[in-house]
Amino acid sequence: MAAEASPHDLIAKHRPTLDQALEAIRTRAYWSPHPEHPKAYGEHGSLSMSDGKAAFDALVGTRFDLDQPGTDDWVGGEVSPYGIELGVTYPHPDIDALLPAMRAGMRAWREAGAETRAAVCLEILARISARTHEFAHAVMHTSGQAFMMAFQAGGPHAQDRGLEAVAYAYVEQVRTPDSAEWTKPQGKRDPLVLGKRFTPVGRGIALVVGCNTFPTWNGYPGLFASLATGNAVLVKPHPRAVLPLALTVQVAREVLAEAGFDPNLVALAAEAPGEGLAKTLALRPEIKIIDYTGSTAFGDWLETHARQARVYTEKAGVNTVVIDSTDRYQGMLSNLAFSLSLYSGQMCTTPQNLLVPRDGITTDEGPKSYDEVVADIAAAVGGLLGDDVRANALLGALVNPDVKARLEGASGLGEVALASREVTNPEFPGAVVRTPAIVKLDGARKFWEGAESEAAYLSECFGPVSFAVAVDSTADALDLLRRTVRDKGAMTVGAYTTSDEVAEAVEEVCLDECAQLSLNLTGGVYVNQTAAFSDFHGSGGNPAANAALCDGAFVSNRFRVVEVRTEA
Repeated sequence: MAAEASPHDLIAKHRPTLDQALEAIRTRAYWSPHPEHPKAYGEHGSLSMSDGKAAFDALVGTRFDLDQPGTDDWVGGEVSPYGIELGVTYPHPDIDALLPAMRAGMRAWREAGAETRAAVCLEILARISARTHEFAHAVMHTSGQAFMMAFQAGGPHAQDRGLEAVAYAYVEQVRTPDSAEWTKPQGKRDPLVLGKRFTPVGRGIALVVGCNTFPTWNGYPGLFASLATGNAVLVKPHPRAVLPLALTVQVAREVLAEAGFDPNLVALAAEAPGEGLAKTLALRPEIKIIDYTGSTAFGDWLETHARQARVYTEKAGVNTVVIDSTDRYQGMLSNLAFSLSLYSGQMCTTPQNLLVPRDGITTDEGPKSYDEVVADIAAAVGGLLGDDVRANALLGALVNPDVKARLEGASGLGEVALASREVTNPEFPGAVVRTPAIVKLDGARKFWEGAESEAAYLSECFGPVSFAVAVDSTADALDLLRRTVRDKGAMTVGAYTTSDEVAEAVEEVCLDECAQLSLNLTGGVYVNQTAAFSDFHGSGGNPAANAALCDGAFVSNRFRVVEVRTEA
């Protein structure tokens, strides 16, 4: 196919953006090329809000043909958490035919070099960005996120994470020069002279195993890190959230073909109901890299059994907030209320355990007992979500029946400080919308002694359930925090204190156990939010995840440098 967008043109177009991304990851300052506000789209070739909705509507009930080899069937079955049956069918792969076809284009992709690969990846992201409104509806109706969250997290924030991965991939590949002349003096004899060439070589085919809740945000880092480092990428979406990643694959294939590369460098692997295709693919010898977000059980299985691949996992964790004291009590309450409510707690970064000394805390409003603190947090959540319009905008919908079952079982775990209530969504009557529940538990007995009440808060209870755990002291809270992160993992840790000594102690626990910490958040930044180019999502140093989004370690082992030496 004749190139419609030459690699040279793409480099000229996107090099300034790449340079800005490189500067952002160096300084960790705020930067994003992707606007967060919906009104910013609809210009310069972007789909407007109405165009994006129309494009999404046009996909419903259609066959999503990617013209990729090895298609042996058509599969689908996505039902929106908002009650709409999408009715889209996708190509099911004959992997014995698809995987060889994907490898065929890797030589030319390798020879293109790091800068060209980065430019092609940035063009893919630019075209995805131009269709952000369409992607937002696809994310909303597969994940259950409310529209504004689906727009931001599934659009610009996901695109930022993809660009961040490309920037890190570029840095690691150009760390070694393309060539060098090596001269070793030999005294009176002629020196030894060698010419050396160094080529970054991708490991092979990378497998991205998508998740239901954040298909693009969690999927893009691995996809673009692998593609930018010279690998082909096979995308295996969660069966409930295929459409956003199918659209991504479609855009990638179009850009690759137009730039003169084999479109089969990126392909989709949609699965039939109950097929378990991820497990089959993960053990194929052609698969050399795996990116996975989801349950601990399958993540552990991948790490144990997919021995031929480099496996990057984000699994379950038990996120904890230590509440010792505060000089902005109302700010603390409102910040926690928002963190507990956003997307119905269906985020890997949502706080679960709130550790409060049973004798209470000191605040700028005077001393507050454990019961008062818990009641005030409950009241803040209730106030935030008291209006159904605002509640729907924050909560979205429960992503699957398992989340609903866990929420309904929360009342049997302990004293309910805040009961969940049903919220009606007038626009989508079929949506299952519930406010969060808060359960009071006693953490007096050391959890390693096997106290029954403690089992509830020592396992991830994914969804809108949190536990207000009474502890004997802040020191006990820190001990519990340490053991929780060490044994169960945590994507995030939060703490509130006016004591420098306590702040230092919390920080020491998080440094020891390798957990990301947010201290005294009382404004418009929340513990369950991370910003690309500046914040690290996860650490890769505790059981919740074996990788961080995004650092050099996330990209550097996706390729190897192969050296060719010749005598000059």
